[in-house]
Amino acid sequence: MNNIIIRPFIKEDRKSVRMISYETAFLGEDNKNIFADEEILADVLTNYFTDYEPDSCFVADDGGKVIGYIIGSKDIKRVRKIIIIKILPHLIVESIKRLLLFNKNDVRFLYHVLLSFLKGEFSTPDFSKDYPATLHINIKKDYRGKKIGKGLIEYYLSYIYRQGIRGVHLGAISEGAKNFFLNCGFSILYQSKHSYLRYILKQDTPYYVLGKLLCYNRNLEI
Repeated sequence: MNNIIIRPFIKEDRKSVRMISYETAFLGEDNKNIFADEEILADVLTNYFTDYEPDSCFVADDGGKVIGYIIGSKDIKRVRKIIIIKILPHLIVESIKRLLLFNKNDVRFLYHVLLSFLKGEFSTPDFSKDYPATLHINIKKDYRGKKIGKGLIEYYLSYIYRQGIRGVHLGAISEGAKNFFLNCGFSILYQSKHSYLRYILKQDTPYYVLGKLLCYNRNLEI
């Protein structure tokens, strides 16, 4: 990792984290052709973590430049509650203000997401009892393959382990992401497929829920 350090998130990192989240959102596809509104998408992906639980967020820093992040929560139930009560109303208001429904690409994407939702593709078992924590990780494309992701995972696991958290789970939408987490000691808890990007990719995308138990793993080395 050379001179790259992993450190706690600070408020000045918010813009960089949001930018990376938007740039890496759709499996390498051109974001503008899928969902053009950068601010709304970044809100969906990062708003809870950076604004409501920043102490559970960490960044990879290369000489003062944020080149990756891991943002998470110690309590997925709190995440869901805050999203419904505070973030979703905010997103609705912002979407109206920003004339989101006048962008045909954004409308098309939301239409396909709604179809997936109505088909039950976003319904997953509740793993919060044994795996109450969650995380979301991304690295800028030019910095991948340098073990930065593994370093971020180890840093985050050490953090929630010290908090006495029982376990952590997350969602992954590619084979590469699934294999990365398997190599980090996670296990597949659930798998299915999503169709909301089929109109772009010409095929369904895999969806995996992966988890890792912490406090009961006496051989954990992080």
